[in-house]
Amino acid sequence: MSENKTYIQSYCTIRNNEIVLNGDTFLKTESNLFSDFSKLSYQTLELSYPKFFKMDNLSKLAFLGAELLLKTENNTTKENNIALVFANKSSSLDTDVKYQESISDKENYFPSPAVFVYTLPNICLGEISIKHQLKSENCFFIFEAFNSAFMTQYAQLLLQTKKADKVLCGWVECFDNEYEAFLYLVGNEGTIEHEKLIIDKLYNK
Repeated sequence: MSENKTYIQSYCTIRNNEIVLNGDTFLKTESNLFSDFSKLSYQTLELSYPKFFKMDNLSKLAFLGAELLLKTENNTTKENNIALVFANKSSSLDTDVKYQESISDKENYFPSPAVFVYTLPNICLGEISIKHQLKSENCFFIFEAFNSAFMTQYAQLLLQTKKADKVLCGWVECFDNEYEAFLYLVGNEGTIEHEKLIIDKLYNK
């Protein structure tokens, strides 16, 4: 095996009221509301993490995707050196709008600290890092559309320079009850080659 080869070890998509994990349907619901979908996903994953219900929708979406791919990765005997490289196009706009509504009415001025804390998109990375005890590199980018070439190069660089043992890449877009997530875990071993063409095929399935 070439030293520079990297591989997709697992992947998932969350969209259209459905979770697909490694090509197979994991969960499908009838409800079009993200609140219903996220709650059922939480229950199906048998999570016990009350803080989940305090998160904004973007963080819930990223958290669920990460949970699907990282729940078997945690090692209690050593530090989990898994980097996080995420992106979207709307940043934290879904939460920004809600916060703006809470301060725009002078007669009913009630800014919420619980909402304000999520007015940065990278907060979702913090939620994942806390849950999975990650102290590795993480970054959140804003692109007009899913940029598989950039994500591929960035993940390969982190692995080849040994700044991470694995990299969880994610496109997590959430605005006004429209949501989509595509996450994949990259490492130095596996069977699915980590290439732009393959990533695009997995994303578009």
